[in-house]
Amino acid sequence: MSQMAPPAPPTPELLYLLSADPAELAEVVAPMRGVDVAEALNRMDTDGAARVLANLPFDLAVEVLDEPELDRRHEIVEHMERGVAGALVGSMAPDRRADLLRELPPKKRRAVLSRIDEPERVQLEEILGYPDHTAGAIMTTEFVHVPPSATVADALRAVGAAAHTHDQVYAVHVTDPEVGTLLRTIPIPDLVAASAESSVLEVGDRRPPLSTMPLADQEQVARVISKYNLLALPVVDATGRMVGIVTVDDVIDAMVREATEDVQKFGGQEALGRPYLSVSLFQMVKKRAGWLAALFLSEMLTASAMQHFSDELARAVVLTLFIPLVMSSGGNSGSQATSLIIRALALGEVKLSDWWRVVVRELPAGLSLGIILGVIGFTRIFIWQHVGFFNYGPHYLLVALTVAIALVGIVTFGSLAGSMLPFLLRRLGFDPASASAPFVATLVDVTGLSIYFTVALLVLRGTLL
Repeated sequence: MSQMAPPAPPTPELLYLLSADPAELAEVVAPMRGVDVAEALNRMDTDGAARVLANLPFDLAVEVLDEPELDRRHEIVEHMERGVAGALVGSMAPDRRADLLRELPPKKRRAVLSRIDEPERVQLEEILGYPDHTAGAIMTTEFVHVPPSATVADALRAVGAAAHTHDQVYAVHVTDPEVGTLLRTIPIPDLVAASAESSVLEVGDRRPPLSTMPLADQEQVARVISKYNLLALPVVDATGRMVGIVTVDDVIDAMVREATEDVQKFGGQEALGRPYLSVSLFQMVKKRAGWLAALFLSEMLTASAMQHFSDELARAVVLTLFIPLVMSSGGNSGSQATSLIIRALALGEVKLSDWWRVVVRELPAGLSLGIILGVIGFTRIFIWQHVGFFNYGPHYLLVALTVAIALVGIVTFGSLAGSMLPFLLRRLGFDPASASAPFVATLVDVTGLSIYFTVALLVLRGTLL
């Protein structure tokens, strides 16, 4: 029996036209999910998206605002009438709401905050007070908690009551009724399987619950959630009082944003902070020009190095044939080492204090890689000379030896420099991802030329030089 395909979602143009009639718009979007509406709004201009969102059924509009896939979320809210925007933002999940308010200009943020009820506004301002990329910044303050005197039946009733207001409920947290200290975390499946009359303290894992601090880095939180296969991780303050939870979907969203920023930085530019197609030409040039200019100025040092060895180049022109070879080899080895160390630092596999252990590993690795490339370079020159592809002159063996030795030194230096640069940046308080591949390549280019011509002076002295 054939299955009918689901109906095609309405086009952004149709949604915009229907926004003039909220009743008809509600009928058309009734079978749609929030993420589908968000994708449609992404294909509209900001004014059109704001108009459609304001005329959607209220619950669906809140769901759309909660979707991470919605681009230009803060710009859309800025284009909405103040009362409508305040009501929608006030009904969002606390963590999503905090993300949105962080993106708003201060004046607009204060206006939206003034439309939110006092208890929720206090909680929201607390979340906004935490630095970006921390557990406190991505946590939600909505969680189900019961006192230690509660029974399983009490806990399940609390879950049922919270289902109408909480985005997702993964567990019930047992907290001290006076000071809010976290005592126990009980997953929902354990509660369902337990006897209704049992005490909550008799259910589930009786070991101290896993938790994190508000200022913990979000990458550290992600590692804990991954290691222990958690759906949510409680967040407690210095006194042990529970202040929120970080859910697995919050961590995934945060890690996707973090990975996107790292990839963009690693390419030698500032993080765009928005989807590629929604970034204006001015912003695109602004984000890329600074790094590109810095790299260009750095590459000028390469020209200075070549000018310094201009006499040697004039006497041994054959050396210029291998400049791209030795420079790219050093840059490639440095980029390899940098990417490995950045990833290891992000995953917590190495710490700042492990820099010397990395040196001990990268030094023999760089030497080995340099020897392999050196042998290949020497063999290539030897074969080309004897087969007749190119005549490197009567001292071709010395030229081949120069290239081989230089490759060993340049690749070794590239591996060491590339592996140490992320440590240096982390020590100075910068993001290690800023150690972009172009930056490492530029650094190794300048030193590589100096190594190459220094080796040439030593090996070819009395012959070509």
